[in-house]
Amino acid sequence: MSRQMAGFQAWLLQRVTAVYLGLFIPLALFYLLLNPPVDYTDWQNRLSDPWIFTAVFLFALAALMHAWIGVRDIVIDYVKPFSVRMTVLLLIGASLIVSGFWMAAILFTAVKIF
Repeated sequence: MSRQMAGFQAWLLQRVTAVYLGLFIPLALFYLLLNPPVDYTDWQNRLSDPWIFTAVFLFALAALMHAWIGVRDIVIDYVKPFSVRMTVLLLIGASLIVSGFWMAAILFTAVKIF
């Protein structure tokens, strides 16, 4: 039962993150087309708005979670030797964690909120 629930939770999280990504990308592109930033200071000012910062931060987290669930399912389905599968998952997981910290460092150093 718990294994089925874990599979359902992963499926649900994959769908929720897909909806957020699917809504965020066109809205962000539309916003940027209507109000293109002119320089780095303009980007900083926009990201200093707590709503925009939160939306961008959630976008990055959703993208990382979506990527992890999708790639994990592909690796589990197609990489059969257990040791190879664990190595691939470890490398992918580590790269996503590093990417998440890199994204957080960029966002938190670029804004004037904190």
